[in-house]
Amino acid sequence: MLEPGQTAPDFTLPRDGGTELTLSALRPQKVVLYFYPKDDTPGCTKEAIAFTGLAPDFEAAGTVIIGISKDKAAKHDKFIAKHDLRVALVSDADSDVCERYGTWVQKQMYGKTYMGIERSTFLIDPSGTITQIWRKVKVPGHAEAVLEAARAL
Repeated sequence: MLEPGQTAPDFTLPRDGGTELTLSALRPQKVVLYFYPKDDTPGCTKEAIAFTGLAPDFEAAGTVIIGISKDKAAKHDKFIAKHDLRVALVSDADSDVCERYGTWVQKQMYGKTYMGIERSTFLIDPSGTITQIWRKVKVPGHAEAVLEAARAL
């Protein structure tokens, strides 16, 4: 399990717009890497809209926002267009990055057990070190809390 103070595992994944995103290529910017279960579901939509609403503030704080789920990049494009999102969305279709970040977990709903993405956020400093982790995120107020932490770096 990753902890603050560890180097964020690097990755290159397909992103919205048909390109790829490499985490280490974003240095020396700060990065908010948020894992979410699925495009266009109520909680995930609220979270993406919250980060989008604060995107200018994150940019002023030298921070890039990246959302990551198992959805394919083409689905991300539709999600972005539908909600006018201003965050980068990457596709971890095989769950490799989710597993390395410890967000691919066993979940339970209505008595049924399944594997899925635990809503989690990682704040990464300009050198690529994880400075803060939020697990089992509740959406209301979360983007604001992450922004304050990013400003404090």
